[in-house]
Amino acid sequence: MEYIVLSIPLFFLLMGIELAWSAWSGRRVYRLNDFIANLGCGIGSQVVGAFTKAVIFAIYLWTYDHVRVFTLPRTALTWVVAFLLVDLLYYWFHRLSHEVNFLWAAHIVHHQSEEYNLSVALRQSWWQGLFSWWFYLPMAVLGIHPVLIVTVGAFNTLYQFWIHTKAIGRMGPLEAVFNTPSHHRVHHGSDPKYIDRNHAGTLIVWDRLFGTFQREEEEPVYGITTPLASWDPVKANFHYWGDLFGLAARCTRWSDKLRVFLKPPGWRPTELGGFQGPRAKDHATYHVFDTSVDLGTRVYTGAQFTVLLVVTSLFLFRQQDLASWMQGAVALLIIWWVMNMGLMMEGGRRVLLSEAARIAAFTGLGSAAANATAIAWALGAVLVVSVLSAVHLALIALRKHRS
Repeated sequence: MEYIVLSIPLFFLLMGIELAWSAWSGRRVYRLNDFIANLGCGIGSQVVGAFTKAVIFAIYLWTYDHVRVFTLPRTALTWVVAFLLVDLLYYWFHRLSHEVNFLWAAHIVHHQSEEYNLSVALRQSWWQGLFSWWFYLPMAVLGIHPVLIVTVGAFNTLYQFWIHTKAIGRMGPLEAVFNTPSHHRVHHGSDPKYIDRNHAGTLIVWDRLFGTFQREEEEPVYGITTPLASWDPVKANFHYWGDLFGLAARCTRWSDKLRVFLKPPGWRPTELGGFQGPRAKDHATYHVFDTSVDLGTRVYTGAQFTVLLVVTSLFLFRQQDLASWMQGAVALLIIWWVMNMGLMMEGGRRVLLSEAARIAAFTGLGSAAANATAIAWALGAVLVVSVLSAVHLALIALRKHRS
């Protein structure tokens, strides 16, 4: 059961409530450009996961069938054991994702937003699932059925959605046991004293036990130490990998080239200056990355993003109705789409050509699938939207040319 996909309507309901709180309290916690970038990363994560989850589950199942040393009954006690093991293993995966460069490259996406709101919870790396699953493989060896592993893992992920908010302060005695918004705000801080703290999923007791707990004091400066400065989800998912390979290429010794990927973020060999730790940002003068685009571009991007959400939801729920080539084509189109939506919020003219090509590709794909599958009618219906989008895009391009 795809609990996370089924929870999407609830996510948007809670984000709407948080937005209403923001307006009522006078605290601006949402920006359209950041919101679109966050959800663009989340959409890409779900699309990539649609192709990898079955393989990962098959590995769990094979391990359970052939390697397990026990067979645990599906009782309430087994559920409790599974919950505690998933939460503990998540803590160590999450902690190592901040302490080992190649794991950080697959996790950094979640920390790039300089805002802190519920949409940040949906800002997920496209590659993290490929690096996290093997942390939970010992559970299958112990005899916990894979269905229980992935179910408890999904609920562990769902729990963490609500803690990405400024709307909830400290929660009294619950702070001693559970991960809360206050604890997780610390985790998303880029201040030196907050970095690599509070890695918990559900239970904060792991951080207290293993020495990584930090109480929230002043509000953090959110984001990563060197801001991404882009709304493009594709860049968000690839840029740190590029940094690592670039650094490895500059190292003269092969052992250092390997250490680049195994050492903590900030590590450099002595010949390249040694370790570069995080620097504190001045809360009073620091400004988050932002861009401004005209109303027409904002309206266009918002409308297109709404259509994108519909198409992505249909793809995730009806993927099995599509031929293999169509699954790949739709997935690539969605990735192209989220990239363009992010770049639209950065302004500039070059993205208009990419968006025009994307509209043409989408139109062609919808036409090719017109009578092929149960999902095809939805792709065909959006052709009308594509034509209207092309007209609106032409008007935007004309306005930019005149300016």
